[in-house]
Amino acid sequence: MSRTPSTTAQDFVPFATAALDFHRALNLPGGPLVTTRAELDALHSHLVSLHGLLDAHAARTGQLVPGEGEQLRAARTRIWQAAEHLHAAYHAAPRPDSGEVPEACRAGLPEGAPELSICRRHQRTAHLVRRRTTPADLHAPFTGLVRR
Repeated sequence: MSRTPSTTAQDFVPFATAALDFHRALNLPGGPLVTTRAELDALHSHLVSLHGLLDAHAARTGQLVPGEGEQLRAARTRIWQAAEHLHAAYHAAPRPDSGEVPEACRAGLPEGAPELSICRRHQRTAHLVRRRTTPADLHAPFTGLVRR
């Protein structure tokens, strides 16, 4: 049970973190005051990918070190909750062409192509979440972290 990565493995997570920091530093100070739907979609995609990474780590680690696995599962759940909020924010954001929030979004319905891609991604991940997370976990206000 080695906790150090192999010498041939590439760790791309620091590059993803740096890219997000770079994006924030370049685009937010002089960018639009309102987050665009395209950025919300990209952030949702990022969180869904992060959810998948944490899910894989939680599954592998939880078999060997249950305490650490439980913390990773809690982190995975919180990332999913953040993705849920981003999905809702996307549908609450005005369309770039008209500035209006579509009626389908107000009713909680998908809008259709190309906007449907965020809903497809969200539904695929929601299926995984329903298989691996209990409703109590998703709605618990307590993350399991204990302050010492």
